[in-house]
Amino acid sequence: MSAVNVDAVSPAPVAGAGGPHRIDAIPLRHPGRWTAAIVLIIVVVLFLYGAATNPAYSWDYYAKYIFDQRISKAATVTLELTVLSMILAILVGVLMAVMRLSPNAVLRGVSWTYLWIFRGTPVYVQLVLWGLFATIYKSIRVGIPFGPTFFTITSADAISVFWLAVIGLGLNEAAYMAEIVRAGIISVNHGQIEAATALGLTWWQTMRHITLPQAMRIIIPPTGNEVISMLKTTSLVTAVPFTMDLYTRSRDISAETFTPIPLLLVASTWYLAFTSVLMVGQYFLEKHFAKGLRRAGAHG
Repeated sequence: MSAVNVDAVSPAPVAGAGGPHRIDAIPLRHPGRWTAAIVLIIVVVLFLYGAATNPAYSWDYYAKYIFDQRISKAATVTLELTVLSMILAILVGVLMAVMRLSPNAVLRGVSWTYLWIFRGTPVYVQLVLWGLFATIYKSIRVGIPFGPTFFTITSADAISVFWLAVIGLGLNEAAYMAEIVRAGIISVNHGQIEAATALGLTWWQTMRHITLPQAMRIIIPPTGNEVISMLKTTSLVTAVPFTMDLYTRSRDISAETFTPIPLLLVASTWYLAFTSVLMVGQYFLEKHFAKGLRRAGAHG
């Protein structure tokens, strides 16, 4: 019978009165990450140096036109286009989303057809058609259908090019807002709707007081992205044609001075500035509407 060498068996570490033994963990090194970071910094520095010294950028023209009165006015018009188009898009989008979820088959069909048309055709083509509104409908008659006409006004006098651009952008965006709102609505717990029905609330009252307020935390983030996207989509209103937006005015000035690159940089700077402000606003809106969710998670 062989003897067992007691000294060869290492005893397992026993926790002392102060708790388990301290583990001397050695942090892993990541040389690949540092190498990639250094290479990236070098590339960025080389690009910035090249851009600063390349005469093609014409930084003197950039400095001359960045706060030019024509550019600043066009930037204001671009903001107006963005805000008004998004207001129209949100109003029509909420209406289309509610109609899409309505138990009425006719309302569902109208909403589906609207989304199919406006999501299925390019926004540029839609803007071109809105620009031809006065050609397609030369006059607008107000009266009783198949009856007497109270008054008639020419389309060109009734709607300006600016408002045609707002309508074209807003109605196109409404199709996407409708899907965002619908996704937010169906994310609300169905038990909330059942409870509202048990309390005697109508479908519209439930949607207004129960469903939509709770759906906001789902709706806000993609809506913020759509606002930023709308800001940049305003550069397409030249198709209407509307020529007072930021991009078109920058392009017109560059055609006069034969300096397209610095004027494009001017427009890009304004777009970046507006986008940065919108992103900050989106952050605080998301934080505000997530308060209830965070409280629920803390108590859960």
